[in-house]
Amino acid sequence: MKTKKRSIAPYLLVAPATIIIVCVVFIPVIQAILMSFQSYDLRRPNAIKFIGLGNYIEAFTDTQFLNAVLRTVIWVVLGVGFQFILGFVLALLLNRQFRGRGAIRAVSMIPWVTPGVLIGLMWRWIYDGNFGVLNDILLKLHIIDTAIPFLSQKSTAFPGVIVTIIWQGIPFFALMILAALQGVSRDLYEAAEIDGATKAQELFYITIPSIKNTIYVTGLLRIIWVANSVDVIFNMTEGGPAYSTQTLSVYIYNKANALNLGYASAMAICLALMLLVVVIPYLRMNFKEEKS
Repeated sequence: MKTKKRSIAPYLLVAPATIIIVCVVFIPVIQAILMSFQSYDLRRPNAIKFIGLGNYIEAFTDTQFLNAVLRTVIWVVLGVGFQFILGFVLALLLNRQFRGRGAIRAVSMIPWVTPGVLIGLMWRWIYDGNFGVLNDILLKLHIIDTAIPFLSQKSTAFPGVIVTIIWQGIPFFALMILAALQGVSRDLYEAAEIDGATKAQELFYITIPSIKNTIYVTGLLRIIWVANSVDVIFNMTEGGPAYSTQTLSVYIYNKANALNLGYASAMAICLALMLLVVVIPYLRMNFKEEKS
């Protein structure tokens, strides 16, 4: 019998991408896991040593860490939740036929394509208590009597950054859902109209079931991105005032920026494990679909 010779050409083609992924993803992840079990403070390089679960024990007794976890949950639930609702509504509107639809589609993508650093600086100016445009509008409409320092007081700083992340993420949901909507057969809606279905029934029994996979995947991606987001918050408040806008990713960044890499790595691993709670159901769903 002749044995088939395996060509090395496919392996050579994927080798560059594999090497890059290993260098950029796997090696840093392994290094972070190892550092999470060490007292790895670059301010004291001679004191780097293995401390086992010390960093993890410190994290779960650290009030700032626990508050940052709670704040991250609120940040993700409200941020992604309103992004999805408003993005879904925008997608339904953009899926209709009207004059200038192409231009409006292009303009609506501006928040998504704008860099996060620029978004943070722009909204910091909008919320500014001295010369911010939001205060100027509210004062001219006589809604408020004196300017409000939105990002300098705890009661308004966190809602302010949540509004910003919602504004940034709406176009992503709108774009993904719009693409999915255009793949839904018009025959389904025509049949529903013949049967006397209302617009609400068409929405809940045709539209949403037809695009549920897109909704799930886009929602999962946004949860991961928003949970890991640092640039918007850091450029608006740097986690202040009094840690009121410090999410877990911002706290990790601040600790790493202070050269306490061991503790920052431990918190980063905790964040990754939390996000696995969201990712695992998606992987299980895909595995079941492949088996069936």
